[in-house]
Amino acid sequence: MKADIHPKYEPVVFRDLASGVAFLTRSTASSNKTIEWEDGNSYPVFDVEISSESHPFYTGKQRIMDTAGRVERFNARYKNFGA
Repeated sequence: MKADIHPKYEPVVFRDLASGVAFLTRSTASSNKTIEWEDGNSYPVFDVEISSESHPFYTGKQRIMDTAGRVERFNARYKNFGA
């Protein structure tokens, strides 16, 4: 490998704004904001809108679409269209 061409790979904290959960991992991303972690060290923190803790696919709280109601509204709207 060539020296000094790769970004720093260091520990960072990702904080989910929707659920408030934070997790420590490693990344090449950098941030000016820091957070005091459970081990007493200070790490750069990234605020993310959604993560696996708050995403509907992973939490099982997906919205079920009312397809029957949508079809009925469509038919009611266009029942006289071609007559």
